[in-house]
Amino acid sequence: MRFYTRQHQFYCGIDLHARSIYVCIMDQSGRILVHKNLPAQPESFLQTIAPYRADIVVAVECIFTWYWIADLCGREGIPFVLGHALYMKAIHGGKTKNDKIDSQKIAVLLRGGMLPMAYTYPQGMRSTRDLLRRRMYLVHQRSELLAHIQNTNAQYNCQAFGKKIAYKSNRQGITEVFPDPMVRKSVAVDVQLIDTYDTLIRNLELEILHSARQHDPISLHLLRTIPGVGEILAMVILYEIHDISRFAEVGNFISYCRLVKCPQESAGKKTGCRNSKIGNVHLKWAFSEAACLFLRGNEEGQRYQQKLAARYGKAKALSIIAQQIARSAYAMLKGRQPFDPRRFFEHR
Repeated sequence: MRFYTRQHQFYCGIDLHARSIYVCIMDQSGRILVHKNLPAQPESFLQTIAPYRADIVVAVECIFTWYWIADLCGREGIPFVLGHALYMKAIHGGKTKNDKIDSQKIAVLLRGGMLPMAYTYPQGMRSTRDLLRRRMYLVHQRSELLAHIQNTNAQYNCQAFGKKIAYKSNRQGITEVFPDPMVRKSVAVDVQLIDTYDTLIRNLELEILHSARQHDPISLHLLRTIPGVGEILAMVILYEIHDISRFAEVGNFISYCRLVKCPQESAGKKTGCRNSKIGNVHLKWAFSEAACLFLRGNEEGQRYQQKLAARYGKAKALSIIAQQIARSAYAMLKGRQPFDPRRFFEHR
């Protein structure tokens, strides 16, 4: 957990909403100078903080509407801090909670050097990252349609398709399998939607790949040297990391990827594992998927997986491989070196 500890003359805490912002500005002594509700407009915000622009820092909680105010502060040269919502217990744990109280709490945490920081993803690559996440949503929708066709086939006890219907050429004529015209219509709708999703997803992939080659082609190429990591996984890892130097140690990185346990201890006694979902779910998925693909056609990797499975079980063995791939990706991006199988397997 990182805290913002720089000292300023003025501290601005904002309780941010889609159409309004509640602003609290206090000085170094804790005296409140401004405490009011404003429309979520750049002009009104800049006008309010104008008397304090010489040395002010602005903080908001990390919710979905933070993009515009972070970009505004960046353009205006105003220090900006994004508060980590899951760590800001002082905001969510009070007996009374409203916008006025929340904005003051943010300002107090900021002034006291106790505001937990989230990463403020810069504007340049953020929109492409969001488009890549949108592609993932479309892929999930497509998968649900394929699963519905398979379930309908099993529901009516029809003969198995025999080929993977994920491929368009194998979906020809599958509606004729079902004798009921209403069932045929339902499956036909699924097939039409899948064909539409195929076109949309492929167009998105081409657009994102073109953007990735402009943003950081070297890192994209390095990630693709990992066995099993193709264009999509490489782009997901690249855009979710953005800048590997923001992680001081490899332990910070694998923790961010949700690839470590989170033990809880008190007075020398373990009280369980919690907060395992704090981190980046997309990197967790990417490295877990990479672990499975890493084993395809990789005899040395398969032997390593079997050795781990004999000791820890199959599920944990895949988790260990996923963590090692993440460690390798960290070292590769830090050192600007391609994947080295020797270094990967030397920890056996």
